[in-house]
Amino acid sequence: MAGPQLVWFKRDLRIADHRPLAEAAKTGPVLALYVYEPSIWGAGDLDASHLTFVNAALVELRRSLQRMGGELVVRIGEMPDVLERLISQYDIDAIHAHEETSTLLGYARDRRVRAWAKTQRVPFHESPTNGVVRRLAGRDGWSRLWEKRMRAPLIEAPKKLRAVEGVEPGTFATSAQLGLLPDLKRTGLQGGEREAHQMLDAFLTERGVDYRRAMSSPVTAFDACSRIAPHLTWGTLSVRQTVHALQIRLESMALRKRAGKYVDPRWSGSLSSFGSRLRWRDHFIQKLEDEPGIENTTVCAAYEGVRPLEPDPVRFAAWCEGRTGVPLVDACMRALHGGGYLNFRMRAMLVSFASYDLWLDWRATSHFLSRHFLDYEPGIHFCQFQMQSGVTGINTIRVYNPWKQAEEHDAKGVFVKQWVPELAHVPTDFILRPHEMPEMIQLMSGCVIGQDYPAPIVDHATAARTAYDTLWDIRKQASTRAMARTVYQKHGSRAESAVQRGL
Repeated sequence: MAGPQLVWFKRDLRIADHRPLAEAAKTGPVLALYVYEPSIWGAGDLDASHLTFVNAALVELRRSLQRMGGELVVRIGEMPDVLERLISQYDIDAIHAHEETSTLLGYARDRRVRAWAKTQRVPFHESPTNGVVRRLAGRDGWSRLWEKRMRAPLIEAPKKLRAVEGVEPGTFATSAQLGLLPDLKRTGLQGGEREAHQMLDAFLTERGVDYRRAMSSPVTAFDACSRIAPHLTWGTLSVRQTVHALQIRLESMALRKRAGKYVDPRWSGSLSSFGSRLRWRDHFIQKLEDEPGIENTTVCAAYEGVRPLEPDPVRFAAWCEGRTGVPLVDACMRALHGGGYLNFRMRAMLVSFASYDLWLDWRATSHFLSRHFLDYEPGIHFCQFQMQSGVTGINTIRVYNPWKQAEEHDAKGVFVKQWVPELAHVPTDFILRPHEMPEMIQLMSGCVIGQDYPAPIVDHATAARTAYDTLWDIRKQASTRAMARTVYQKHGSRAESAVQRGL
């Protein structure tokens, strides 16, 4: 048997379906390592709520490894410096890790580690994770590659590990040690592999029955959506595990139907929609894998500079603090501050309002919200911000009307009143448009517009039309269309997957 093997955990905080851990365990004694990197945690896109979630996952990971005879070693430091110290101390034979699609900082970090390992002649084995393909030649055929990976058998967790002797395990980092403000969010979510599987099972068998219909409203989405996204982000659950669980559920329902037993017809559409979003997730992360600069460079250069790079401070502050005078927009922002979760449609509306109504550049708004999405996944996050801001050149310019969204998805103001207490006593007839209240009703409800709650910061119809016309003028130019063709060739979706079809 070979010498000690170092397994570097990053955003893959689990023991099951974890090829690096499985391969290392078959080869020799294992030193399982997680490193809190101050440069990454302090870059401004992460929040103490992320650390709370990660630390809970690390606590469970340590216990799981200990049950197998191993140990989780944690360190605070920069890579590859931490690796260099451990390898020199414990005569490590090889390093095992998953590939990771992350921010430019993470991308540069991984390049440094690979270069260092090559210089030190330490074998560095990287395994694919989820459905993202490294060094992809082109998007043609990507769906087939994704499906092949998803169909592959799950990798079992090792039954036993041999730990590397004499390594100090280390203690979990605090927000103060990483320069983060204290965690004030109440996310209602616990990090860890066990929690991830419980949430997935509850969604697939109970909560998800009305997913397709209920996922658009902030009133119903909290329970109807899977809520597993943070677990996929931090790797306490793999996409492949999720796809396999979905397939088992679909097969179980098919068997029940063939046996003449009742199956709620809503399940079919809901699980089909859920399956399509699993593929959609990796489709977007693949964009960042192929073009890491998407984090801070507009993917279609024709739109670069269309909005001021420095956001209007008054508008930006109003949006960030949830005091735009548009109740649903403000409720969405405050919900994120309070709990770190918002359903997809409301996220899209929030970004649309910032991008079109307030004419704010996507870089400022995306870096602000990354700190407030507990499930912040860089590949999805930055690509979605560009798409929702209308600067990709290949996606429809879609402007969300916040007044219409409120009427359709929170008609009685249930969500608004939950998160905007200034409006708690406003009559239902005016809850979505409190600026239209007569002065007497404002006084009676204890909500004077301009004093207790602001008037709308902009007129939606006027601002949205101006924004749309500006972007469309750029879009219809021949040079923009040529750039858009290049963008599509590199990043456009090509085909529907089997999971998306619900097969």
